[in-house]
Amino acid sequence: MIVTKKHLSRRTVLRGAGAALALPLLDGMVPAFAGVRNAATDTPKRLVVVYAGNGMTMPQWTPEWLPNEALELSPILQPLAPFQDQVTVLSGLNSHPVNEVQDGGIHPRCQTAWLTATCAKKADHDLEAGISMDQIAAKTLGVDTQLTSLELTIESAEGLSGNCAFGYGCAYNNTVAWKDAKTPLPMEHNPRAVFERLFGASGSTDKQVRLAYIRKNRSIIDSVMDTVVSMQPKLSSDDRTRLAQYLEAVRDVERRIEKMETQISQELPSVDQPVGIPGSFEEHAKLQFDLMALAIQTDLTRVGSFLLARELSNLAYPEIGVPDSHHPLSHHGNNPERMARLAKLNTFHIRMWAHFLETLKNTRDGDGTLLDHTISFYGAGIGNSNQHDPLNIPMVVAGGQPFGIKGNRHRVWTDGAPVADLYLTLLDKLGVPHVEKFGDSRGRLDIPTMV
Repeated sequence: MIVTKKHLSRRTVLRGAGAALALPLLDGMVPAFAGVRNAATDTPKRLVVVYAGNGMTMPQWTPEWLPNEALELSPILQPLAPFQDQVTVLSGLNSHPVNEVQDGGIHPRCQTAWLTATCAKKADHDLEAGISMDQIAAKTLGVDTQLTSLELTIESAEGLSGNCAFGYGCAYNNTVAWKDAKTPLPMEHNPRAVFERLFGASGSTDKQVRLAYIRKNRSIIDSVMDTVVSMQPKLSSDDRTRLAQYLEAVRDVERRIEKMETQISQELPSVDQPVGIPGSFEEHAKLQFDLMALAIQTDLTRVGSFLLARELSNLAYPEIGVPDSHHPLSHHGNNPERMARLAKLNTFHIRMWAHFLETLKNTRDGDGTLLDHTISFYGAGIGNSNQHDPLNIPMVVAGGQPFGIKGNRHRVWTDGAPVADLYLTLLDKLGVPHVEKFGDSRGRLDIPTMV
């Protein structure tokens, strides 16, 4: 038998202007003898986790519990309506390690324990926690990618070294990702730096050097179009469409970054401000999420974490009519007006995550979409924001249906289950070799059938 189907390497990249762009997964990259592609085995599995600090307005977060019936989204979760069939809300999970000590440092302990299931050590230099769940996944999922994982945030860590809260190191408040018990991973808040890390850069953080680089290489894509054209005869019509969509997505992100840099340079010429930071929270968050989506679409990484709002954040949100600083507002004292404003802020954060899910849902991947082949979960280390309670913490999982996660449900645990049990379950579904124990885990959760 003669097989004439051409096979493009999964490592194929478009090179030009001193940069390299990895391609998304195309049908033409499947070996000729592979036959009909099996999405379960040929399409990568991904994980993206999103953290929102300072707790939640739990009455507006928690859906009504309807055993064996479809999920009824709560007010805060309404932005997830377009993906309801791929969303599972989890109630009754707890972050027990936070309560191992009582020293006032609830915020750094909650943020650290959320993904590590361990209690942070009280120190400003001798940091200690535990490996985070995403990094356990990255040891398996990141073997074949350029970046083992990608860590993004909104707020800068500048000026937050040393001691930040009640004797705890600032690093506890600046990340949720821990490579091991002693190594917190830095999270990048500058979209330009993220783009350069993913797709090439001038090699300098100096503003003038970057601007010169932009002028010289106005569009990385333009420099590789000849390569794209030469590939066309080798691709199926579906692959050509997918490649065109991918290139347009890269162009769009690049255009937005360059426009943003120009505006910032014109408006604040004398201010020492990082290039690439948008003027509003919404623009910033959406751009960071778009870059995360690009990173997993191009298979530059399969594991990501996003610190959307860190503990003790004092950001205000006047763009949505919430002028209060986030952390003080979280201590609402059960005042109805303050609770309403906090719920509005919580909903706004969910809307940013929904933007990311929409991008994944609209991006074809193998025999489905990126959302199908990505598990993304959103949560916080504090439940009731006013009480600063690490019990019944908010958690919601989206995507991953081909991995065995049944959506459109609200799952409730009443036996004090640790959130670490959820992580063991999700690691199994991501194909990570069996992990016997993680933090304070007791076992595994049966997500598809638990009611």
